[in-house]
Amino acid sequence: MNEIVDLTLMSTTFFTLFVIMDPPGTVPVFLALTSTMTARQRATAARQATAVAFGVILVFTLFGQYILNFLHISVPALQLSGGLLLLLVAMELLTGKSEEPKPSGSGVNVALVPLGTPLLAGPGAIVAAMLAVEESDRSVAAWVAISVALVAVHVVLWLSMRFAGVIHRVLGDGGTTLVTRLAGLLLAAIATQLMADAVFALIEQET
Repeated sequence: MNEIVDLTLMSTTFFTLFVIMDPPGTVPVFLALTSTMTARQRATAARQATAVAFGVILVFTLFGQYILNFLHISVPALQLSGGLLLLLVAMELLTGKSEEPKPSGSGVNVALVPLGTPLLAGPGAIVAAMLAVEESDRSVAAWVAISVALVAVHVVLWLSMRFAGVIHRVLGDGGTTLVTRLAGLLLAAIATQLMADAVFALIEQET
């Protein structure tokens, strides 16, 4: 079995991405960003967000280091920009602006930005996937293990968002609003931590 797939690499990659991408933790944010959508639209958003996240992470898994080197971008710089984007989303959740109806044709699809990226496919997940490749022996078994881990964690993410509507019905409008504010607070803390880590990493690079 180990000749076909590296079980150790697969499990470590899966659990690392699971912790970073936090499928259960995406539920309140998903509910907040899709609060004005119908059940069908929410299901579509779940598929789109999962597909975008998978595509982004897959591209960076295969070509991430080459892309960053070509553009002369450091990993801390990528992390800092992702933290700033997440902070903007957190401010909208805290102030309730994300719940205000938007004119049709304006803005962007929240399933793509900020949900698909940088919330799901954020700097942490991208770096974790890139490190999994760097630390592997790049054999067929290693590539299969990383691929299976990526697919598995995104299936879990899709399931979490797909059935977020059930949670919405249980919580009701008041409960969803409360969860939205809490999600905004937690997301702001995550964004601040990402930016702080990036700043310290940039300082270490300069010294």
